[in-house]
This record gives sequence, structure tokens and C-alpha cells, in this order.
Amino acid sequence: AMDLEGGAPPPSEAPAPAPKRARADLSTAILEPKKAPNRLIVEDFGADGGDNSSIHLHPSKADELDLFQGDVLLVKGKRRHETVLVVVNDETLEPARARINKVVRKNLRVHLGDVISVKKKEDVEFGTRVQVLPFEDSLEGVTGNLFDTYLRGYFQDSYRPVYEGDCFIVRGAMRAVEFKVMRTEPSPACLVAPQTEIFTD
Repeated sequence: AMDLEGGAPPPSEAPAPAPKRARADLSTAILEPKKAPNRLIVEDFGADGGDNSSIHLHPSKADELDLFQGDVLLVKGKRRHETVLVVVNDETLEPARARINKVVRKNLRVHLGDVISVKKKEDVEFGTRVQVLPFEDSLEGVTGNLFDTYLRGYFQDSYRPVYEGDCFIVRGAMRAVEFKVMRTEPSPACLVAPQTEIFTD
């Protein structure tokens, strides 16, 4: 009788090996979108092209992530590229998708159908100084004051978030000029407010 008491249970009662089950759970978790609500599939804007500073989310997705229209998000793309964008509610989207324009996709190194991750960025301050430089090849034939012609209207009263290293295109005077954000104070991101100094050299 003593042998039976401390002995191993009969083979029929042995529990199923746990590691295999855990592995299966893990693979389904990766496929289950609910497990990663902040990962979204990139979609394009229609003919209007969208804005360089915004990300469109379905209102139910914004609610799920506790975001409000106008919140600033840190958006991560491929190869550690990231930027800051402002939330815009958009009911024409599916909840698992996000709409960003071509300029933003280029900054994040993503294409349509790729996955990005979003996270609320609480600490984006108003910038004191921002340095943006134009790409030489987009300046061909452009005359006059770059700031007045392109940047003043682009940044005026819009509180755009900018991120060091990002590029953006501004249309004005029948031309499109591409700029790169070289430096922001504070770094690496800020909001361009009316009091922010903008340097183009």
C-alpha cells in the first residue's frame, strides 16, 4: 500500500504537457488583433491627399485607445522610424485601419497595407525654435522669401507637431517645395506655436 501512495499517477491520468499548449496560445495571440489594439493597418486618403500632420482613426478605435481628436500620437513605422501626428476622427475607416498621407508614409518607411503602432504622446511641448531646410532640387526656379511663401501659411495657427528628421512638402506659388526638419527645441519633437521661431538656414 505504501508504494501506491507516493507513487506516480497511472499514465491515463498524466496531465497534457503544458509547453505545447502555451506555444499554441502564443501563435493565436499574434494573429488576434484585439491583443494589440494599438497596431493598425495603413490606408490611403482619397483624392484630397490628406494632411502631413494628421492620422485618421475610427472613433471607436480612438475610444478604445482613450484618445481624443487633437491628441498627439507617437507613431512608429519600419526600421525604427517614428513621427508625431495629430488624431482626427474618421468614420469612413474600418476600426483596425489608420489613414496617413504619402508624406507621412515616406517618413515612417511604410507602404499601404503595412502595420504601424500608435501611442499617445503626453509630453509634446510648444517649440521655442525649429530649423527646417529646403531640399535644393525642389528649389529650382523658386524665388522670393521661402518663409513667407511656403512656411508661414503652413504653420500659422495650426499647432503642427514636427519631429526631427521628418520631411514635408508645402505647396505655394504654383510650386511644391520639400523641407526637412533638422532640429527642434525641445528635441526631438515639438508643436509649432505662434511664438515658435522658425529658421530656414
